[in-house]
Amino acid sequence: MSIRVIAFDADDTLWHNEAYFQEAEKRFCALMENYLPQHTVARELLHTEIQNIELYGYGIKAFILSMIETAIRISDRTIPVDAIEKIIQDGQDILTKPVEILEDVEFVLNQLKGRYRLVMATKGDLLDQERKLKKSGLESYFHHIEIMSEKKEADFEKLIRHLDIPPSAFAMVGNSLKSDVLPVLNLGGHGFHIPYHITWAHEKVEAQIEHENFRQLASIRDLLEHL
Repeated sequence: MSIRVIAFDADDTLWHNEAYFQEAEKRFCALMENYLPQHTVARELLHTEIQNIELYGYGIKAFILSMIETAIRISDRTIPVDAIEKIIQDGQDILTKPVEILEDVEFVLNQLKGRYRLVMATKGDLLDQERKLKKSGLESYFHHIEIMSEKKEADFEKLIRHLDIPPSAFAMVGNSLKSDVLPVLNLGGHGFHIPYHITWAHEKVEAQIEHENFRQLASIRDLLEHL
């Protein structure tokens, strides 16, 4: 392989994240069950989140706003103020969660630093991602930090140009086939997929990938065997 730069997704690749959102979503659905069954509330929330991506992007602030909007809609504007306050508090609690690094992440970064240029390429809320990176203690491993509003081909193309390398020298490591792997493969780069046990519904894709630059890994430690 001609890989010179390895980029890592952050949430659920370097540290735990989605579990906190799922816990908050369960509490939200329980809070709203007087209006609709919990599974219907969850479906309505997902619809709102997807509709709001173009307005708010990704991350905790977008999540809070989407929960509030969903609560107002499905309650037909009768949701009490104390319930809105509970939704906001639940969202804010995620911002104070500890950053729990996934197993073997630091070992792998230690092994790769100096051999490759390492990049963190993630999407989400800028302040929240910067906070998590600082709390993680991983910042010193990375040559470059890229917090993206989206992870589509054009976004990766811009990043690769900034790094001044051909796509064939770029590898992306992440838990999302949709956001981390497929766009990079389409550009001619390398994609390493490490599934996380929970995936946001909007990130799920049913795809059988057959590509010479694609590797399915069981853990981040397996990455070392393919470089």
